[in-house]
Amino acid sequence: MRDRLTSDIKPELDRRLNISPKKSRFRLFSFFNGSRTVSICLALFFLFLIGFAQAPGIATLAADNEQTTQRLEERKQLEGQLVELEKEMAAYQATIDEYKKKGNTLKGEIATLETKIKKINLQIQAVNINLKRINEEIRSTQTQINQTENQIDNKKTSLSTTVRNLYEMDSQSLVEVLIANPSLSAFFNDLNNIMLIQEKMKVDLNEVVDLRNNLIEQKQQLSLQYDDAESLKAYQLIQQQQTKAIQNQKNSLLKETKGQETEYQKLLTKTKESAAQIRNRIFQLLGGGSLTFADAYKYAKLAEGVTGVRASFILAVLNQESLFGKNVGQCFYNEKTKYAATAMNPKEIPAFLEMTEKLRIDPLSSAAKVSCPNRDGNYGGAMGPAQFIPTTWKIYEKEIAKITGNNPPSPWSNADAFAGTAAYLEDSIKSKSCIEYSQQIPAQKQRLLERCAAAKYYAGGRWYNYRFTYGEAVAVRAEEYQKDIDVITDKSLSLKLPVLVPEI
Repeated sequence: MRDRLTSDIKPELDRRLNISPKKSRFRLFSFFNGSRTVSICLALFFLFLIGFAQAPGIATLAADNEQTTQRLEERKQLEGQLVELEKEMAAYQATIDEYKKKGNTLKGEIATLETKIKKINLQIQAVNINLKRINEEIRSTQTQINQTENQIDNKKTSLSTTVRNLYEMDSQSLVEVLIANPSLSAFFNDLNNIMLIQEKMKVDLNEVVDLRNNLIEQKQQLSLQYDDAESLKAYQLIQQQQTKAIQNQKNSLLKETKGQETEYQKLLTKTKESAAQIRNRIFQLLGGGSLTFADAYKYAKLAEGVTGVRASFILAVLNQESLFGKNVGQCFYNEKTKYAATAMNPKEIPAFLEMTEKLRIDPLSSAAKVSCPNRDGNYGGAMGPAQFIPTTWKIYEKEIAKITGNNPPSPWSNADAFAGTAAYLEDSIKSKSCIEYSQQIPAQKQRLLERCAAAKYYAGGRWYNYRFTYGEAVAVRAEEYQKDIDVITDKSLSLKLPVLVPEI
């Protein structure tokens, strides 16, 4: 529902009180009240009192400053703990990498599994710290919302009082004006006071509009923060399950091999997938649908050649994630759901319609379905395997067209989606924030760059909350895909990848 104060009342006030900047004439008879000097002084004095009442006292300001300082100090401490945890995780990762270099042995595999468990336990600690920080941000944002709502209420009170006083002044006749102001200087003094009140009205109205916009942004930020907290809790459960799964894997391995290296090598040979099995394995796409691994690699390799982003990393980002897929590709862009009036953010709709027109796709066809809003009220509207929103897709259209040759490119095309993902990841990897983050642990620069870029792909500007969960999960998955790629591209296996045929 529209805000009546800013959308309905303001035009009426502009008309009645002559506060539009386009108007310069004044109705003289509308500026005066019975006892002119007294009424104007009272009006101005009342406005002064309201302004004074809205101004925070010295004690309040001091308390707010103290709370802000305390929050900043707590946040600094939490960030310090996260940095230390990250260094410990990096040390465990270095140990895992070292075991890999030594080759596949039973002793090395057991040690690797144990180190992975230790690393995941550190990640769980990091998530706990992140959750604590986000909960503090939620409390802070809620406080800001309450303050903004109070400011809006105060401004409404100020406006209503000003309108009432001006209305009383407006009822005075020209004869009464002349009687009340025997001298010309007194008349112009009153005129100047009225203009001050009118200016106050304009300032108050503008402030109400700004406060309402701030309130909307703060509530959206709060919704995202709640979403972050829920996502991190869900990831934490996944990490706990991973710890149990790795422990079970270790126990099972020891049971099957009875601790003997020869038995482990037999088991390794038996369970190793062949190149043909890897090529034909089904690769689940993030935005729904599937490809064979060979076809998925074909698209990722094409994008890697232009952007320099590793094919295995592109595949890891585009792979179906356990927390994704619930609302993907299920809604029409203008569909009303129980969570939002339209599936897609109204700001995105013009770009969406422009794109579908260029692609000659019916925007209300099943071929143009987008992701649905979530239960927190955040809009959906993400398209295809890469899950781009329309305005972001528009930014990368030309670059995607150069990679695939499809012009215009389509977010529902696998080839274009892979290219779009690679282009976005390339920009993220080269971003200042990811470069600075990677410098924390120079020995693992590439991993940190990709961890950062993956987290940005998922959460945008809130990426820092997801570097240990989503970002690290993608980095681990990229390693697994790299092993598969090494197998199917081994020259001794004489693999011939499918020829890339542009999609229609």
